[in-house]
Amino acid sequence: MKTIFLFLTTGFEEIEALGTLDILRRAELDVKSVSLTDSKQVTSSRNVLVVADLMFDQVDFSQAEMLVLPGGTPKFNDHENMKKELLAFANKGNKVAAICASPMVLGGLGLLEGKNATCYPGFEQYLKGATLQTDKSVVIDGNITTGRGPGLTIDFALSLVEQLAGKAKRDEVAAGLLVQ
Repeated sequence: MKTIFLFLTTGFEEIEALGTLDILRRAELDVKSVSLTDSKQVTSSRNVLVVADLMFDQVDFSQAEMLVLPGGTPKFNDHENMKKELLAFANKGNKVAAICASPMVLGGLGLLEGKNATCYPGFEQYLKGATLQTDKSVVIDGNITTGRGPGLTIDFALSLVEQLAGKAKRDEVAAGLLVQ
């Protein structure tokens, strides 16, 4: 079974990161959180200390099924090695997902060129080459999934479940969450 890697950096949005991690694990998918800092302990945007499963240099990208960027901060854009791996991964047609401010990373890498995408209000300018769909909570275009923001995390995460495990698994997890 391949692994989903969800990245964390200082200032990440708790709901987007932990909500997505939770929902993917409810779907019984192999997901690991990855620190982009110099410690496994990563402080979120609201000063919640989270212990990541792995450090970035422990990630085996050949075992990745999907790479996920929660939002909350533009600091994801500062990690050059992560961006290099993400670009190579996406360019092979593998699945990449970003929510809130983080689609800016995909835009900066040219991954949104000619694609439909959404993001948190105010970050549209960074989605270079994308056709903006800011009225949608989640946009899937090929191997790229973008989400709008914190209150839409459940929609975002369930869309990832459906892509990776099918609609029946998505419906099962949604029912367990009491999502209509």
